[in-house]
Amino acid sequence: MLLSSRKAITTPVVICACILGVGLIQFPELQKLINRKQSASLETLEKEIRSENVRLKFLQKIPSFSYNNFIADLVYLNFLQYFGDDEVRDKTGYSLSPEYFEIILERDPRFLAAYRSLSVSTSLYAAMPERAIALSEKGLKSLSPSVPDKSYYVWRYKGVDELLFLGDAKAAQKSFVMAANWASKFSDAESQMIANTSQRTAEFLSRNPNSKYAQIATWAIVLGNQVDERTRTRAIREIEALGGKVITTPEGINKIIFPPKD
Repeated sequence: MLLSSRKAITTPVVICACILGVGLIQFPELQKLINRKQSASLETLEKEIRSENVRLKFLQKIPSFSYNNFIADLVYLNFLQYFGDDEVRDKTGYSLSPEYFEIILERDPRFLAAYRSLSVSTSLYAAMPERAIALSEKGLKSLSPSVPDKSYYVWRYKGVDELLFLGDAKAAQKSFVMAANWASKFSDAESQMIANTSQRTAEFLSRNPNSKYAQIATWAIVLGNQVDERTRTRAIREIEALGGKVITTPEGINKIIFPPKD
């Protein structure tokens, strides 16, 4: 009995130690890459990116021992370091972005914040919208209108990727309809706003798949997602190229001036 009790206590501790060990391996290696960014050659940076990819593949295969959320959180922190390192990303690109989310969303498909980062990093910066959409579609199989809270945003992100980066207005229309349907089930102001704007965007797309008005409205979604400065600049540039205008109030609120409806 005493031996069994010790095993019951020891096994979770060993498992935690193993997973924590993986984390401790991951963070120093990624930090090393960040610290050496100024002096490292492109060849060295690319070699270290390949090494990081190998570690991600390893994390993708290790058993979770019921610590899926912990692993997802750990890898998401790694991703934030990776994505936020502008100097290195300018040299090597963002090709690892979907690899992080393969792990994150496989371990925790209800990790809502991850879907927004997936859309920006993989569709916008890594230029892999197909991967982002495929990951979102897979994750949506584990979601429902109420689990997690505000899960309708995942349909919105998917619609944005389909319209702006694949030019697939029909698929985007369906995604915005789903976002509207899920959001309409809730009576709070935010959910009702998402339901109304998503429905209007879907209607624009049904009448005119090439609608500049709908494209501007979709870039406005990107702009309103508390994005980094690079994404904000890109969204404003795209809106202006479509004939719209962005005015930022002293309170920091972005107002979109639309051209005449097409």
